[in-house]
Amino acid sequence: MVNAAVMGAGAWGTALAKVLADAGNEVTLWTRRADVADEITSTHRNTGYLGDVTLPASIRATSDAADALAGACTVLLAVPSQTLRDNLGRWRPHLADDTTLVSVAKGVELETLLRMSQVIAQVTDAAPGRIAVITGPNLASEIADEQPAATVVACADSGRAVALQRALSTGYLRPYTNSDVIGAEVGGACKNVIALACGMAAGVGLGENTAAAIITRGLAEIMRLGIALGAKATTLAGLAGVGDLVATCTSPHSRNRAFGERLGRGGTMASALAAAGGHVAEGVTSCRSILALASSYDVEMPLTDAVHQVCHAGLSVESAVALLLGRSTKPE
Repeated sequence: MVNAAVMGAGAWGTALAKVLADAGNEVTLWTRRADVADEITSTHRNTGYLGDVTLPASIRATSDAADALAGACTVLLAVPSQTLRDNLGRWRPHLADDTTLVSVAKGVELETLLRMSQVIAQVTDAAPGRIAVITGPNLASEIADEQPAATVVACADSGRAVALQRALSTGYLRPYTNSDVIGAEVGGACKNVIALACGMAAGVGLGENTAAAIITRGLAEIMRLGIALGAKATTLAGLAGVGDLVATCTSPHSRNRAFGERLGRGGTMASALAAAGGHVAEGVTSCRSILALASSYDVEMPLTDAVHQVCHAGLSVESAVALLLGRSTKPE
């Protein structure tokens, strides 16, 4: 049993708090909004993110970060990737020296092009062995409904990885350990962009052949970038790569796929954002940083480039499809 703090009460943070509590751990869930903390405490629900899912009564909710972090030996960082640095800077004084810091956000920081584990290390001065990543085909709503799923716990310290694996093991979630933090993070960040592309294709009426091509060629892009950064191909061929990519690209519950589909139907960025209840799809921001990171390593990512042009340069989805199909032919 661990004493865990989950910092962020969005859908995934709340679902992970439920998993940890169901596994018998002491869990405090931090939310920036006091009204959300009150709702979780009084009704055992977070209706804004997980609808009518009933949360374990043992979860303690608070909007006081210092209170949430007091005594926590494991801290799950469940805020959006582009806000992690600022939040973590405020939380650092309340972190114990040997706390295991766990990234559950999937992205690459815009200004620095750093992965989330690198941001954590830079802000906290934590050694690599104290920093872990949770990733995989993990749609929050399905895990909250206790549908069978698997996840990956990546950490350079095998002991911490196994401890976190045990803390997350339930009858419905099976965690696997992995030492390849780079591969876990690259797979998690890049799949959001490919899911946007799949959604865009569906939005303009394209079918399964197109989706299969996007997923397969998207995986090729992810593997090129991952290997250039030092990831293992086997990681990207597993749950953290292929698994996460398939789930995010095909599920109607995927925020990124749904956002792309709205754009494919002719919606603007503003209207797609409004339809999503103001929740930004991570891939919309990540496509910029991932493309810049790929460029710095001279890695070609045409699908990511097309998504970037649609989201940030005003290119229509139809024109993006034509652009991709018009590329010169070459061996697979």
